[in-house]
Amino acid sequence: MTATPQAIIQANIAANAAADKLAENIIGLDITAVMPLTDIYVLASGRTERQVAAISDNVEEKMLESGYKLLHREGKELGRWILLDFGDVVCHVMHEEDRMFYSLERLYSDQPVVKLDIVAAE
Repeated sequence: MTATPQAIIQANIAANAAADKLAENIIGLDITAVMPLTDIYVLASGRTERQVAAISDNVEEKMLESGYKLLHREGKELGRWILLDFGDVVCHVMHEEDRMFYSLERLYSDQPVVKLDIVAAE
C-alpha cells in the first residue's frame, strides 16, 4: 500500500508552507505500511524555538486555506517539536537539535521517501 494522491497533495502543501518560513531538511515519508491511520509524515526543522513556531503556524494556516482541517496539535507551548495532525498527513516541525536526537528518519528508514515538489522561497 502506498500514500494516496490526495495525501501527496496535502504533503506538498505542508512542505511548501514550511519552506516559506525557511524550514530546513524537509522530507516526506510514506508510512502507510506501518501506520494504518496516516499516509505521510512530513518532517521539517527550524533553528530556534521561534522559527519552529513560525513554521508550524504557517503550515497550519496554509493547510486550513486549502481546506484541510487540523485534527490535533501537540507541543506548541515549548516550540521544540510541534506535531500537526491533518489525518492523512502528520507534520513534525522540530528544532534541529531534537530532530537529530530523535532521528525519525532512522526510525522509519525502511519506509519510502515521498518526492515533494518544494518551490524555492524567494
